[in-house]
Formats: sequence, structure tokens, C-alpha cells
Amino acid sequence: MTGTQNVPRVEAPPTSALSRPPAAAPPASRRRLPRRSTLVVLNALSIVGGIACWWLLARAGFQFPTPPEVVAKAMQLAANGTLQEDLLASLARVLTGFLIGSAVAVPVGFLMGWYTLARGLLEPWIQFFRTIPPLALLPLVLVLLGIGEVPKVFVIFLAAFLACVISTYQGVVSVDRTLIDAARVLGAKDGTIFARVVVPASTPFILVGMRVGLGSAWATLVAAELLAAPAGLGYRMQQAQLYYDLATIFVSIVVIGVLGLVMDRLLLLAETRLTGWQERR
Repeated sequence: MTGTQNVPRVEAPPTSALSRPPAAAPPASRRRLPRRSTLVVLNALSIVGGIACWWLLARAGFQFPTPPEVVAKAMQLAANGTLQEDLLASLARVLTGFLIGSAVAVPVGFLMGWYTLARGLLEPWIQFFRTIPPLALLPLVLVLLGIGEVPKVFVIFLAAFLACVISTYQGVVSVDRTLIDAARVLGAKDGTIFARVVVPASTPFILVGMRVGLGSAWATLVAAELLAAPAGLGYRMQQAQLYYDLATIFVSIVVIGVLGLVMDRLLLLAETRLTGWQERR
């Protein structure tokens, strides 16, 4: 007896479904655009909310000047040239100390991370001075260097240097050894490896250290100007404190915050431009 077994037929999916290519991912710039716009909106809402809370606290009985009073005081100080003089004096001190400190910290950090001899000689002193706040050295610096711009710039330099040198050193020692070994296998010399592998891989660490050093520089500047300065935002706050002029104090605080925020955003923009090769999430 012969017969055929009933074998169920498996129908293939339509050809159009098989041949349909997967949906293409949107370009990277298009994917990042909503995130950036969302951050901008959130930043704007945060600023508006902070000013509103400040206004409410001033109206609730706290001894705060209201935002319009601070704006009026800022216009008054700008009209007689006081605000511009203080702003330029403080900005010059911060930029000088910060730029010199960062410029010295980067090569020192590279030396410590690349050469064992330099690390052994310099690391103990770097760690020693890191435990001492730069402001604690200000009385000694004033005695040794006198009252002038040099001691103020020096303590700002020290604050920026200590923040940036550690970050640079950490960036060098964190470079993937596989990349260095691969470069050596391909015949690259130490100079080429350092310039083409170590420096690019350490750039994010350097910029993070510079951002931290910038904050330390502003904090050190205000305290230095409180002790000895003929002009500056910190000096203006000290003078306003003597006369209980809260509006002037708030003007200096707002100006320092705005300048620090703008400078930090510039460093963040530089980080984005210089480390665009990095995978970001």
C-alpha cells in the first residue's frame, strides 16, 4: 500500500518583506538636535525659576535685594565706571593666573605620566601642596612678594595648576596600553606615539582639569581680593559689607557667576570640538 504523508507547507514570507532594507538611522546631528534643544529649554527654565525663587525670598521678609534693585545698582555702578574697573581688574587676574597655571600644568602632567623619573621626583610635592589650600599660603606670599598683583596672580596660578596637573597626569596613565603596543608594532617611535596616541587620549582629562581649575581660580581670586586689593569684585564686596550695601554685594556675586559660567561654557565648547572623535552617550 502506497501513499503520501500530509506534510504541512511552510509559507515563505512575502518577498517584499524579505527584501525591505532596515530603516536607516537618523544622522548623528539630527539625533543630537532634540537633546541640545531640550537642554537649552531646561537651562532657561532653571534660570527663570532661580530668579523667581530669589524674588519670592526677598518679598517673604529675607533681607535680600530684589532683582530689579540689583539691576538698578549695577546700572549705577556701570554709569560711574566702578563696575567696569572692578570687572577688568578681576578678569585680568583670573585669566593671567589660570592661563599660566594651565600652561605649566599640562607639560608637567605629561612628564609625570610618561616618565617614571619625573613621577618619582614631582609627585610627592604635588600631593603635598594639594593638601594645602592656596589661600592658606596667601599670608606667606604677601610677606615674601609684597602687596601688589604678583601675590594674587600667584595664588590663582597655584589653584589652577594643582587642579589641572593631576587631571593631565591621570589622563596619561589611563591611556589604553593596547593602543601604545599596537603603535609600537607598526613601527612608531616614542615621539610619534606620544603625539598621535597619548596626547589625543589625554585631551578630555586636560579639559576637565582646566574646568575644575577655572572654578578654583575664581574662588581663590575673591578671597585674595578680600585681603589686599585696590580694586576688583571681591574688594567691592568687602567695601559694600562695611556699609551694609547688599545690592552691591549681589551685583558682584552675579557678575562673578556669569563670567565663570561663560568661561566654563567656552571650555566645554572647546572640549566638544577637540574630542569629537570620542563616543558620546
